[in-house]
Amino acid sequence: MTAAVAVAARLSVDDAVRLHERASLPELGEMAFARRRELHPDGVVTYVIDRNINYTNVCVTGCSFCAFFRYPHETGGYVLSQAEMDKKIQGTLDLGGTGILIQGGLNPRLGLNYYVDLFSDIRERFPEIHIHGLSAEEIFFIAKISKQSFEEVLSALQAAGLRTLPGGGAEILVDEQRRKVHRSQCTADAWFEIHRTAHRLGLRSTCTQVIGFDEAVEQRVRHLERLRDLQDETGGFTAFITWTYQPTDARGLGGSVTGPNAYLKHLALCRLFLDNVPNLQSSWPTQGEKIGQLALFFGANDMGSTMIEENVVASAGTIYHMSEKRVRELITDAGFMPKKRTHLYERLE
Repeated sequence: MTAAVAVAARLSVDDAVRLHERASLPELGEMAFARRRELHPDGVVTYVIDRNINYTNVCVTGCSFCAFFRYPHETGGYVLSQAEMDKKIQGTLDLGGTGILIQGGLNPRLGLNYYVDLFSDIRERFPEIHIHGLSAEEIFFIAKISKQSFEEVLSALQAAGLRTLPGGGAEILVDEQRRKVHRSQCTADAWFEIHRTAHRLGLRSTCTQVIGFDEAVEQRVRHLERLRDLQDETGGFTAFITWTYQPTDARGLGGSVTGPNAYLKHLALCRLFLDNVPNLQSSWPTQGEKIGQLALFFGANDMGSTMIEENVVASAGTIYHMSEKRVRELITDAGFMPKKRTHLYERLE
């Protein structure tokens, strides 16, 4: 299979699996970079300045891969106060930030009214901030405990100030593998229905995938196929982000690390397969800045967030931080033009 054929044709699941098995890392990188240049011929690499605000770490799910959560009544559980939220948002604005990513655990004490009040207050106090928040996992749980439909929950949150949804909670969207690592009741079908509903309401979202749970390549690609199918249907995904499971954590869960070569090979395959998702982010928060920079030659055209604050990945022992200056340096040194953006991928410069 030549690079020209791989770039020109829409890949089937079987095509993608064969390509992963037969193509070398440099070959896949060359194909993905060619596709990236087709989609983004101006040589621009974007990034966003925002902060991840984890409003609570209390969670009833207890996923084996998560080192961040605390069970209800477990020592170390918290819910941020409004004053703490305000301080974090103001600090984000002071650093030139344009948005906040709000995500947390599945806390049974926090119903729909909590989130409506939270978002309404943020919108009133900080009308210039973009609220990018609540994974499908959280939407599913809020709907369940509030006894409302996905559409009712999303509509209420949208009216309160929610503007876009992150793709978190996806992990692996193939249920036979998902059940092995994910204890939530939010199935793959539910994840897709929540994003489908959000898109129908006019809420854009990102989509994600975590690799390294001992899943087969074919399962990874089936996950991508469902994302591509929904994007064909709605056009609502702004970007795709893939990262690797971080097995070293405070709970001693063990597991093996997915190395940078495997990450870059999968990233390149994602760029080739997801031909209708415009943007791919580099996962420098899990891979480090140098691999994050190298990802720009394996299909990524966006460096994601500067991560003013991040707690979930950091809880697993992987802690990378970069200033805006450093992000711009890495983009420039790789031969691209850095441009700051919003969560809707609108360029600000």
